[in-house]
Amino acid sequence: MQFFSHLNAAFLKLLAFRILIVLAYQIMAIVVGWHLYELTHDTLALGLIGLAEAIPYFCCALFAGYAVDHHSRRLFGVGACLMLFLNALVLVAVAAGWIDSNPSVWIYVAIAFTGAARAFIGPSYNAMFALILPRAQYARASGIGSSVFQFGLVVGPALGGLLVGWAGKTAAYSMSTGLCLGAAVALLSLRVEEPPPAASAPLFTSIAEGLRFVFSNQIIFGAQSLDMFAVLFGGAISMLPAFIHDIFHYGPEGLGILRAAPAIGAVTTGLLLTRHPISRHAGCWLLSAVAGFGFCMICFALSTNFWIAGLLLMLSGVFDGVSVVMRTTILQLATPDVMRGRVSAINGLFIGSSNELGAFESGIMARLMGLVPSVVFGGMMTLAVVGATAKLAPKLRRLELHQLH
Repeated sequence: MQFFSHLNAAFLKLLAFRILIVLAYQIMAIVVGWHLYELTHDTLALGLIGLAEAIPYFCCALFAGYAVDHHSRRLFGVGACLMLFLNALVLVAVAAGWIDSNPSVWIYVAIAFTGAARAFIGPSYNAMFALILPRAQYARASGIGSSVFQFGLVVGPALGGLLVGWAGKTAAYSMSTGLCLGAAVALLSLRVEEPPPAASAPLFTSIAEGLRFVFSNQIIFGAQSLDMFAVLFGGAISMLPAFIHDIFHYGPEGLGILRAAPAIGAVTTGLLLTRHPISRHAGCWLLSAVAGFGFCMICFALSTNFWIAGLLLMLSGVFDGVSVVMRTTILQLATPDVMRGRVSAINGLFIGSSNELGAFESGIMARLMGLVPSVVFGGMMTLAVVGATAKLAPKLRRLELHQLH
């Protein structure tokens, strides 16, 4: 792959930051889910994990985008790493028994601060991505970035599950603390010439400018809405501890395998798209990929065999990998440089918060409908969202990437 030989050192450091912070977060996420279900045996408690993270994420995201556009992109990323490091330390203290009063409350508090930290990670990464690479490399570099991200989604859950099974929750949380520090060091070592701070427009005026840009752009708004609702309704990942306990009857190692399965498919897809990027019929590819993801969720919910379920989740990751690369490329090509932080933050509201809100929705629906029917319902809603987007956003449906250059 000739492209890899031309990667500059700055981009490699940015990728190191991304993989380390993803690993840290994923280990925390899988251990927190197992920890809380072990304490409560309640699917609603799993859903509340998403709500506890989504509320502070939602509150901070737009301000994070403004801060990244008007100040140092790199230092805000470092600050987010250090906040995640402190959250992991709190979880270590809970797991080790140093905090023995209301452990569930302390876990939710750590999750809430994790949501606030995550609000800064996406805008910082996307803004530095555009500073480091020329536009001609965005499509392939997006594939590489997606593969690195998805690799973290493979290794993080698997590593978290194995650490819980073999060494305990305290060791797993401790691993997250080290990875957070490593991510901060990678970003501090990054030497990139940041542009002068943008003209200091009033805070809310600047945020409103970013919102107007996104909502008036049918392609960006359509792509973000499609992914948001697909994740909101179609994600079954947050309910995996319940599937493992009640349907497949596996231990934490099995949870790690199923959490990693979608990312295995997405990594494979990302690497393939790095070598053979999609350049034609981008909108159709995006819509078809999200529809395939929803169909896989329905089949997963109806499966009773652990390995078939894992295969279906891996296939869902293939479809999700296409969706992520296409959406990331569209976002990078269609966004002006001076608005990357704000647009990335708004994208985070659509995508990042939808993961957590989707977890909350899954917990509520599982309580009301039962575990399996709730996931089937979510998959069917994802297919409905694809149909509605194709109808309401014709520019996205007919999109060719060369239109954005």
